[in-house]
Amino acid sequence: MTPREQPWVAEPEQTGRILVLSDNPIARAIAVIASAVGRTVLVESADDGGPGLEPQPGDAVVLCDHDAPDAPAVLRAALASEAVYVAMMASRRRAEGLVAELSAEGVDTGTLHVPAGHNLGGKAPGEIALSVVAEIVAESYGRPGGPMRG
Repeated sequence: MTPREQPWVAEPEQTGRILVLSDNPIARAIAVIASAVGRTVLVESADDGGPGLEPQPGDAVVLCDHDAPDAPAVLRAALASEAVYVAMMASRRRAEGLVAELSAEGVDTGTLHVPAGHNLGGKAPGEIALSVVAEIVAESYGRPGGPMRG
């Protein structure tokens, strides 16, 4: 009898952590969904980036609060780090000022994902979190995301 081919692997590839600032319903949903796909998540509740938000090589950084007092510093540090994914929750309009500020300082914002996530159309925290985790997973495999059907 031929063994059945499974479309999954028992142990996913090792990946970096997902660092999320700050604690809100979207951040908590990211933690649940990302944990379900085998990712380690650190949600930093301090609005100033806290002591734990130090990206390591391979980490993903998601700023869930573009109004956090230290948002520019968090993004500056994340974009200068070896994080493989840096994103911010914000509408394009609301992010323009912050991106312009960082660009004026000479920060390369070309890899910043704003708004964070894939365009799934969801509005609820869990739906938004799903789109962000999907984008992180796609990025970690070098994929653009989108439908599997050809």
